[in-house]
Parts: sequence; C-alpha cells; structure tokens
Amino acid sequence: MSKFVLTNARLFTGGADMTSNNNKLEIAAEVEDKDTTSFGSGGWKEVIAGLASTEVNAEGQWEAGDPSKVDDNRWSMLGGLGPWSMAPAGAAVGALAYLTNALQGSYSLGGEVGEVAPWTAKAVSSWPLVRGQIAHDPGTARTATGTGTGAQLGAVPTGKQLYAALHVLSVAGTTPSITVEIESDDAAGFASPTSRLSFDPATAAGGQIKRVAGAITDTWWRPKWTVSGTAPSFLFVVSFGIA
Repeated sequence: MSKFVLTNARLFTGGADMTSNNNKLEIAAEVEDKDTTSFGSGGWKEVIAGLASTEVNAEGQWEAGDPSKVDDNRWSMLGGLGPWSMAPAGAAVGALAYLTNALQGSYSLGGEVGEVAPWTAKAVSSWPLVRGQIAHDPGTARTATGTGTGAQLGAVPTGKQLYAALHVLSVAGTTPSITVEIESDDAAGFASPTSRLSFDPATAAGGQIKRVAGAITDTWWRPKWTVSGTAPSFLFVVSFGIA
C-alpha cells in the first residue's frame, strides 16, 4: 500500500457500521519499556518489553434511533467488551484491517450551540491488536449458505492464535439465522477444508470475536456461512488475522 489520504477509513464495532458517522479514527499500540539498567550496563540505560496495550479513539457526528446508530450502539456497549474492526482504506475483501476485543471505557456527546452534534468514544484493548484483513465485505448481502474468498494468511505457529471478528450489520426475513465459521486448508482450492472456529448463530445485529490457538499448519483461510429461515438476508463483515 502506497501513501494515501484518509478518505475511506471504515470502523465496525459490535453490530454497527460507523463509517457515515465517523470522521476521526486513531489506533495507538504501545509496549511498556521496563528498566533493567545495572552497574554492568556500561553507563547506558537498558530496557526490556513489558505489557502491551492498544487504545482506539473515534469521533464524528451523533445520531440515534436504532441499533445501527452511534448513540444506541455506543450506549449499549459502554463498560463492556466487544469486537472492533478498523480498515484504513476501505472494506473490500483483502483490505488491510486491524481488529481487537476492547473495553469501551468512555463515550461523550454534545457540544456548543450551532455546531453539528458530536460524539467521541475511547476503547482499550483486552486482547492483542491484530493486523489482518477483511474476509467478508459489508456491502454484499447473503441470502443462502456459501463460502468466501480464500486468503493466504499463513500458518499459525505454536504460541500464536488465529483471531476473527464478526459484525452482523442487518438482518431481514422470517426466523433468519446465520452461523459463520472460519475454515482453513493447505491449498487455495480448499479441496479438504477444516473448520477452525465457529461463531455463535446470529439472528439479530451484533458482534462477536473469537480466537483459536496454533499450531495449525494450513496456510489458506476463508469464511463460511450457513443461512436458514424464510427469505433471509444478512449484511455482515468478517475480519481475521494471526497474532
């Protein structure tokens, strides 16, 4: 990815797409430096890595009235853990994405007279910040069982995990239900896929994040979805990565 101007950053948190209400998104990852300087350090300070943390700050224009709006979504998640998926340059399949399980610790709204009503939110990660990609885009409605495009994320070594986030943005139909899984295989054709991770069945908008530990030698990964109900239709986003 070459240099670019931020015009199409995408933010998904819980079961909401914040893109149309979000105009600032910052992700900060930090590792503590712990002093290990001794008399044998030759007069130079020595440090080792301590605890890692991630903070997400977002803000934009306030709206309320249904679960897809910022106020309904942020208020329901205040003080709780949930998935955050962030893509700096669009949410097409294969686009760079960062995902984590985060505690929403603060939510602010309101401002000065005459100004567009603003909101701000801050979340602090409870899981690692994962650098991965979008596995299913938010604009493609799914009405039947199917599979997504394979991505060569690589193997999951011992000590690492596969992380995946699911954001169900909209649901339609009579008694609709969708179950999303993450499959792996040793080749792009997925001749003998193995289900590695399964999200809980979803019947309404909402978010989930899960992980599975290595070692897993397969290098190709894709989402699979099983849809049921009468005239069902789902819009959802999947992001995944290895960390």
